[in-house]
Amino acid sequence: MRAPSLILSLILLLVTSAAQAQVGRSVELPAHRALFAVLQDQPDLAPFTTDGCSGGMSEMWSWMAQQFPEFAQAHDDLPPWQGCCITHDRAYHNAGGTSTPEASFDARLVADEELRACVQATAQTRGAELTRLYGLGPDQVAMAYDAIAAAMFRAVRLGGGPCSGLPWRWGYGFAQCSPLDGLGE
Repeated sequence: MRAPSLILSLILLLVTSAAQAQVGRSVELPAHRALFAVLQDQPDLAPFTTDGCSGGMSEMWSWMAQQFPEFAQAHDDLPPWQGCCITHDRAYHNAGGTSTPEASFDARLVADEELRACVQATAQTRGAELTRLYGLGPDQVAMAYDAIAAAMFRAVRLGGGPCSGLPWRWGYGFAQCSPLDGLGE
C-alpha cells in the first residue's frame, strides 16, 4: 500500500511543479514583452554596475564585519558568494543578452538557477573552515548553504522581474519600463 501512495505522491508533485512553472511563465511573460517594447525605442545599454548581492545583503555583511571583528575574521568583509552575485548581476544587466521575450524569461530562470547552484557550491569551498570554526559536520554546512541558496533563489524570482521599478530588476541596464508597455502584443 505504501509504494502506490508514494508513487502517486511523486506524480502529483511533478505535475504540480510543472503547472507552477507554466503559471509563473504566463504571469511573468507580459513583463518581458514590456521590456522588449521599450527596447525597440530605447535599445541603449548603460555601463555595467553592481551592488554585489542585492537587497542590501552585501551592505549588511560589510556593516557586520565593521561592527564585529570576530565576524570579519571568520567571514571577511563581503559574503563568500559575492562573486556569484556579480555574475548574476551581469546576466540581469543586459537581460541575458536575449532577443525575444520568451528567451528573456528562460534566460532569467537559468541565471537564477545558476545563482542558487553557485551559492551552494560555496559550501564546498568553505566547508572545512566552517566545520572547524563552528563544530558543524559537512552535511550541516551544506544544509545551511542550501537554505541560503534557496532563500536567495526565491528572493530573486520574486523581486527581480523586468519592469518592477527595482534597481536590481531583470534588464536594469536598459531604460525602465512599465508592465503595461507590452500588453498590446
